[in-house]
Amino acid sequence: MKPLEKIRRKLCSGDFEFTRHAFRRAIERNISEREIEEAGTQAEIIENYPDDKYFPSVLLMGFTEAGRPLHIQASIGQPGPLKIITLYEPDEMEWVSFSKRR
Repeated sequence: MKPLEKIRRKLCSGDFEFTRHAFRRAIERNISEREIEEAGTQAEIIENYPDDKYFPSVLLMGFTEAGRPLHIQASIGQPGPLKIITLYEPDEMEWVSFSKRR
C-alpha cells in the first residue's frame, strides 16, 4: 500500500491520535475528529518533512464535507495510530489554493 493511501485510511477510520499540542489546537480552532476524518478521505500531501524532530512527517491538505479546508501535519513511519502533530485552517493570504505557499 502506498504511503498516502495508508495515511488516508488511518485518517478516515479514526486511527489517529493527537500530540498534546495538536489536541489544544483542535479545541482552540474548533476542529472536530469528524472533520479530520472527512478531510482525510481525499487528503493530499503538500509538503514533506523527512528530517522532522522525532519522525518524518508530512503536511496534508483536505476538505471537510462542508468545504472547510484543513491542513494536518502528521508523523509517519512509526507503527500504530497516525500521530497528528498540528492542524489548522490555512490562511488564504499565505497559501495559493490552500496547497502552495505564497
